Amino acid sequence: MSGQLLRRLRTAAVAVALGAASLLPVAGAATPAHAAARVDNPYAGAGVYVNPEWAAKAAAEPGGSAVAGQPTSVWLDRIAAINGANGTMGLRAHLNEAVRQAAGKPYVFQVVIYNLPGRDCAALASNGELGPTEIGRYQSAYIDPIAAILADPAYAGLRIVTTIEIDSLPNLVTNAGGTPTATPACDVMKANGNYVTGVGYALNKLGAIPNVYNYVDAGHHGWLGWDSNFGPSVNLLLQAANAAGSTPAKVAGFVVNTANYSALKEPYFTIDDTVNGQSIRGTSKWVDWNRYVDELSYAKAFRQKAVEAGFDAGVGILIDTSRNGWGGPNRPAGPGPKTTGDAYVDGGRLDRRLQAGNWCNQSGAGLGERPTAAPEPGIDAYVWVKPPGESDGASKAIPNDEGKGFDRMCDPTYTGNPRNNNNMSGALPDAPLAGAWFSAQFRQLLANAYPPVGGTTPGDTTAPTAPTGLTGTATSSSVTLGWTASTDNVGVTGYQVFRGGTLVGTTTSPSYTDSGLTAATAYSYTVRARDAAGNVSAASAALAVSTLPGGGGGNAGCAASYKVSSDWGAGFNADVTVTNTGTVPTKSWKVSWVWPGSQQVTNLWNGTVTQSGTAVSVANAGYNGAVAAGGSTGFGFGASYSGTNAAPVLSCTATS
Repeated sequence: MSGQLLRRLRTAAVAVALGAASLLPVAGAATPAHAAARVDNPYAGAGVYVNPEWAAKAAAEPGGSAVAGQPTSVWLDRIAAINGANGTMGLRAHLNEAVRQAAGKPYVFQVVIYNLPGRDCAALASNGELGPTEIGRYQSAYIDPIAAILADPAYAGLRIVTTIEIDSLPNLVTNAGGTPTATPACDVMKANGNYVTGVGYALNKLGAIPNVYNYVDAGHHGWLGWDSNFGPSVNLLLQAANAAGSTPAKVAGFVVNTANYSALKEPYFTIDDTVNGQSIRGTSKWVDWNRYVDELSYAKAFRQKAVEAGFDAGVGILIDTSRNGWGGPNRPAGPGPKTTGDAYVDGGRLDRRLQAGNWCNQSGAGLGERPTAAPEPGIDAYVWVKPPGESDGASKAIPNDEGKGFDRMCDPTYTGNPRNNNNMSGALPDAPLAGAWFSAQFRQLLANAYPPVGGTTPGDTTAPTAPTGLTGTATSSSVTLGWTASTDNVGVTGYQVFRGGTLVGTTTSPSYTDSGLTAATAYSYTVRARDAAGNVSAASAALAVSTLPGGGGGNAGCAASYKVSSDWGAGFNADVTVTNTGTVPTKSWKVSWVWPGSQQVTNLWNGTVTQSGTAVSVANAGYNGAVAAGGSTGFGFGASYSGTNAAPVLSCTATS
C-alpha cells in the first residue's frame, strides 16, 4: 500500500473515530485539564477510543468501513511498542489522539499490558522478548515507563482501562504441576513466581494512577470452567492482587475471552439439560464435564466467586466479543436432536470450533457483539480487546526479532495435543506473525459476523425509539413491569431495565419482573431499548412503584418472576425465580400461568410441569421445595412458539 493511500485511510479513519463516540452512550462533559472522577463502571456514559491505525486497515478491506469506527484496544506487547516500533504509533501518540477524540467528553482508552517474563508459557506463537528471570527488566523498562506516561496530567481526563497480562496466571493452574497438559516452561514460571510478582507489580504501579482501571485476564469458560480449574484460578488471581505491594482494591474487574472465540450465549442448550435421562455434562464430548457452556454464564459466576474470595463487591467483568459471533451459513437455527448428548450439543452449539481449547486463527469465526456498555448486570462492557484481523500466530515458522515462535496450534495440518484433547487445530492457513494484519481472517470475520454487518454500507448508528407506556404491578417483594415495544430502523434486540438509575436486568420482550425487593418501599424504574449494533435508546419516562406491605404472623407466601434468557424466533428458554415472601420457610410451592399465545413447554428442569392447552403449572422438585423466608429458588424451561412471545402473568402459592 502506498504511503499516500495509507495517510488518506488514516485520515478517513480518524474522521470515523470522531463519530464513534455515539456507539456507546455519551453523557455530560468533562474538562481534560482536570482528573476524571472515579466511577464504578468506566464505560457507562462514555465514548471509547478508536485506534486510527486499526481503523485504516479495516477500512481498506472490502466492506470493512462498516466496522472501522468500532473501538479496539491498543496492544503493548513489547518494550519498543511503548514509543512506537517500525513507524507505528506509540502509547503517547495514541493517548494524544484519544484526548482529541474525547473533545472534553467522558472517554475510555483501552490498552493491553502484555510482556511478562517467560510470557505465554503454553503457546509459542505469542512468546515474548523477556526471559523467565527478567522480572527486573519487566518492571523498570516496561511497566515503569508505561505508568509514567499514563500518569501525565494531560491524560487525567481519560478513563484508562488496562487489560493485565492475558494467558499468564491461568497457565499456572492448568499447564503446570505435573498435569497431562503441563509444559516445562509453565513449570518454570510457577516455580519462580514471576507471573504472580509481575502481575502484582503492574496492578500496584498502574492502579496508583487515579484514572486507571485495571482488569485482570481471567481466561474463558473452555479453559477454566471445570471445578478443578475455576476456584484455584480465582485464588491465584487474588494472590497476584496482593503481591508486590498491590491490593485487591487496585483491581477494577476481570476480562474474559480475551483474544478467544468462546460464544457469548448458547441459546439452544444449557448445562442443566439431559438427553435420555443423562446430563449432557457427561455425555457430550464438547461439554466434557464443564460447568459452563458460554462466556456470559461463566463471567457472571467468576465475578461472584471472586467477590466471595475477597475482591471488592463492585468488581466488574469485561467480555471480549471481537471474534465470537459465529454467524454465517453454519450457524445452527435450533437445538440439535435429542438422540445422544453429542448429537444434541453438536447440533445446536453456536461455537463451531473442533474443540473449545483451539485458540489460533479459527476457521469459520465471525465478529461478535459490537462494543456495548453495561449490557448485563455485573458486566461492565462487551469490548473488542483483540482487534479483528490481527493474527493469533503464524501458520509456519517465520524468523522475527519480536520473540514470537511457531506454535503448531496455528498450523492447519496439526492433529493436536492433550490441551485440546488431540483434535485438529482448526486454524486458517497462511497466517502471519501474531499481531500482524491477516486480511483473510478479517474478511472471514466480517462475512460471518453475528449480529450481521451490513456489507459496505456505513454501520447502523440509529438508536431505537424510547419505550413508552411503562406500567408496573407490585407484590410485597417484586415489581412486574410492562411497556410498549420500541421501534428501530433495523430491529430492536432487547431492553435494559434500570432501578433508580442502576441496571438491574435485560430482557428480549417488553416485560420484566424485578424480584427480591423490600416490602412497603418505593422504587423508580426506567427502560432503554437496544439494537444489534449496540445503539441504546433514550430512557423511558420514569415510573414510581411501591411494593405492598409484607405479611406477618408466620404466614407462607411466594412470588414468581419470569425472564426469557434466549429467543431464536421459533422457540426460547426462560428462567423463573420463586421467592418466599412470607415469614416462615416453605415446604412446597407451585407456580401457575396461562400462555397468552401459542407457547408450549418442551422441556423443564428443577421442577415438575403439568400443562393442559395454554394452562401450565410447575411444582417444586423434591430438593427445592424448602425455601427460607426471604430466600429464593427457581426453575427453567425451553418452549416452542409461533407468532409473538408475550410474557405470561405468573401466580405463586406456597405451603409451610
